[in-house]
Amino acid sequence: MHILHVVGARPNFMKAAPVLRALASQASVRQTLVHTGQHYDAAMSDVFFQQLEIPKPDFNLGVGSGSHAQQAAGVMLAFEPVVVERKPDLVLVYGDVNSTVAAALVCSKLGVRVGHVEAGLRSRDRTMPEEINRLLTDQLSDMLFTPSADGDENLLHEGIPKEKIHLVGNVMIDTLVRLLPTAEKHLPADIPSPYALVTLHRPSNVDDLPWLRDLLATLADLSAQLNIVFPVHPRTRQRLDGLGSTPTSRLRLMEPQPYLEFLALQCHAALVITDSGGIQEETTFLGVPCLTVRENTERPITITQGTNQLVGRDLPRLRSAAAEILQQNAGKGSEKNPDKQRVPLWDGHAAERIAQIIVRSST
Repeated sequence: MHILHVVGARPNFMKAAPVLRALASQASVRQTLVHTGQHYDAAMSDVFFQQLEIPKPDFNLGVGSGSHAQQAAGVMLAFEPVVVERKPDLVLVYGDVNSTVAAALVCSKLGVRVGHVEAGLRSRDRTMPEEINRLLTDQLSDMLFTPSADGDENLLHEGIPKEKIHLVGNVMIDTLVRLLPTAEKHLPADIPSPYALVTLHRPSNVDDLPWLRDLLATLADLSAQLNIVFPVHPRTRQRLDGLGSTPTSRLRLMEPQPYLEFLALQCHAALVITDSGGIQEETTFLGVPCLTVRENTERPITITQGTNQLVGRDLPRLRSAAAEILQQNAGKGSEKNPDKQRVPLWDGHAAERIAQIIVRSST
């Protein structure tokens, strides 16, 4: 059985790594890895591949940056000849980036089966490009691997046949579980505790410059109580440069961090402030309080069974939630307690379940 994997951006790398490893142990499976190049920072891509022990891609399509339409069209044009040449039995796509939906559409037109890893997540907000990608990819897919029970419910509600849906757990947690002991050795030595870890990259936050300025001022105020560590996404860096004078002198701005370094920073943070989807999941597993600067989340289980709170664009709410967390944590050490049972099947074995289902489907 020939399986072709498509990755395009850093979140895909964390999801694909354990699946590649699990399928490599199956004698009946051969694999092809395609990197679309949607994430075009070669240095950061290379270090992620190295740390996650992902094999060198068989193809790098080099799509690069551009509008959503340009990226999706670029992936489709470059990916179609690869599928025609390699003739895979199944193409696995991951998450919700533009490469995911573009590859799924190509395969659907060519009659090639598609498996979607991390299917069924919904924010109910179609202003998010990722939501459109999730909806379309799930409709095009033949095998839908969900990370949590709410994903199954969403898919059934949308008319996806039950036999296509497989609840397997969260493959990002597989990667976290495997590399957490190694990550502990990668915590930067000069990060003083306690600290809050901040990540921001969504256009709804960073492209609204007056709002971004107010958010930075709020973070600067919070820095009077604890250190603020802020690895800055390239998009966010551009917006910060456009702001000119900002209160960033009280914030520790860093370059984007490789996986192991960032995981170490998450583990030891007093709290995390983010607009990322995957970080909501990782902090839930790690037991680290997370404040999500969004009005909604496609991962509601991180709220109902995890450590996540939605604070939206309500800066007074962000301040009060952070103050409450700090008060609760007063006197506690920075060590958190990973809990494999916080969310069912977030146990480090999701990829093994995916591999077993795929192999069974080929017999």
